[in-house]
Amino acid sequence: MNEIKKNPPRRRPFRGPGAPVEKARDFKGTIKKLLKSLGGYKKIILIVFVLSISSTIFSIVGPKILGNATQTIFEGVVSKLSNTGGIDFAKVHHILLMVFTLYIISGICAYLESFLMSTITQKYIYSLRNKLSAKIHRIPFNYYDKKNNGEVLSIITNDVDTLQMSLNQTLTSFITALTTIIGVLIMMLSINIKMTLVALLMIPISSFFVMRIISYSQKYFARNQEYLGHANGCVEEMYAGHNIIKAFNAEDKMIKEFKKNNKALYEAGWKSQFFAGLMHPIMMFIGNLGYVAVAILGGYYAIKGRITVGNIQSFITYTKNFTQPITQLAQVTNQIQSMIAASERIFAFLEEEEEKVGDALLSPEDIKGDVEFRHVRFGYSKDHTIIKDFSARIKAGDKVAIVGPTGAGKTTMVKLLMRFYDLDGGEILIDGHNINDYDRDELRRMMGMVLQDTWLYSDTIMENLRYGRLDATDEEVIEAAKIANVDHFIRTLPNGYNMVIDEELNNISGGQKQLLTIARAILASSKILILDEATSNVDTRTEELIQEAMDKLMVNHTSFIIAHRLSTIKNADIILVMNDGDIVEMGKHEELLAKNGFYAKIYNSQFEN
Repeated sequence: MNEIKKNPPRRRPFRGPGAPVEKARDFKGTIKKLLKSLGGYKKIILIVFVLSISSTIFSIVGPKILGNATQTIFEGVVSKLSNTGGIDFAKVHHILLMVFTLYIISGICAYLESFLMSTITQKYIYSLRNKLSAKIHRIPFNYYDKKNNGEVLSIITNDVDTLQMSLNQTLTSFITALTTIIGVLIMMLSINIKMTLVALLMIPISSFFVMRIISYSQKYFARNQEYLGHANGCVEEMYAGHNIIKAFNAEDKMIKEFKKNNKALYEAGWKSQFFAGLMHPIMMFIGNLGYVAVAILGGYYAIKGRITVGNIQSFITYTKNFTQPITQLAQVTNQIQSMIAASERIFAFLEEEEEKVGDALLSPEDIKGDVEFRHVRFGYSKDHTIIKDFSARIKAGDKVAIVGPTGAGKTTMVKLLMRFYDLDGGEILIDGHNINDYDRDELRRMMGMVLQDTWLYSDTIMENLRYGRLDATDEEVIEAAKIANVDHFIRTLPNGYNMVIDEELNNISGGQKQLLTIARAILASSKILILDEATSNVDTRTEELIQEAMDKLMVNHTSFIIAHRLSTIKNADIILVMNDGDIVEMGKHEELLAKNGFYAKIYNSQFEN
């Protein structure tokens, strides 16, 4: 079992108009990968696009037909004033019914499009999250040596959420906006070319002012992102270290620091939002100037008899509908950039090299526990070898202690034994067979591991202990707790075994956490047991109880104990003394002390003042 260190994911700062847009390194390549991954939904996506285009077309045609109703009413009023006729209400009703029908069809198409796209998105994201979750467990440990937990969590949470929102809204919005622009432009040109040119003239004018605002406000959005990160970091530090802050009476200092960051965030925030808020009224103002110009020109053409009143009404409606999709298209383009950038990181994670499975020629079910290291060589990076030439032979049932200074390679050796990493040279044998011939997952099930940094999750104590063997009964869990001398402590807690450990593990002490993890390892009943500083966080009395429990557990089990407290491994069958990745001494406690060598020096240093 690997102990997991929790790191909170870094929050992504708020992005608004004028904020720098995150771009993918390989835009085209990522699009191809995204389309390929969506291959199972091609037919439904095609239907969604057809529905989106249909909905837009039906809504675009409406104003032109509605203009005919206005023209009919206008001609009827003129005829009535000249006593030559009246309003043809039957024709008006027919036109209105046609428009109403078009809008109903448009609405149905839009509903079906939204429903289908939401369904596709949820199914795709559901499948993607499952792939990411499975991938986490197949990636070798050296990947996590290069990446911090926050980066990985950001991919699984932030990037997936970005992709989900973009797929659900952006793609259909892009098609709708593009179809609207093309359709409205065609309808405007069909009414009057010169009036269309006047309306189009407003676009570069408004774009000029908008780009000036964006270029000016971009620096404030950049500052807003920076100070938001500082403020979030300050809050996270205060939350994570609130005990230390209170212990050193540093509340005022932290409050001042937060106020400083918050003030800077406020200054950058209101300026960036102010300039972002200017864009809409400026575009509205320029758009209204365009409406005035179109109305004046349309009135002139109507007097000249070159255009009808109904067409003027339709044209003004189209003018209003023309600027909105252009703005929407610009926003959607930015969102697509962010979506592709998020997709690129997701696919890069999914394409990471996985652990080598091997042939799994042997089953570890019947292993005895003989372990042999033959000239093992390993380094976390190619240019830095930690284990240079490690050789040792351990018999089944032996209690092996591994000691040495920090960085000697003690923990690395047991990680190699569990195949967390592959060797650079040499081999490790269990019962005379290379560990590469065993199934990696099955091999690890035969090993129990307790680390110095305990890992428990927010659930009942019963379920945390059962994590050692998921099919264990309640009676077996309680029996393991008794062997670990932790049953009495559990029963004194509120709700006993059913007490829920809180998310931050603050309702039990560090020593109690360690006792629970040891009980979990006992429940696993592994053939090979690994204890990495397992008693470092407990008091002397608790350590004695743990040692008593460990002595019971280690009978007929091969055990590897890594310890800095050398007093805890005096009764080990063999002590391996490591330094700089090699074994420098080997033997029992008394033998090593008698040699008066490296081990004796380490042992005696514990008693020096």
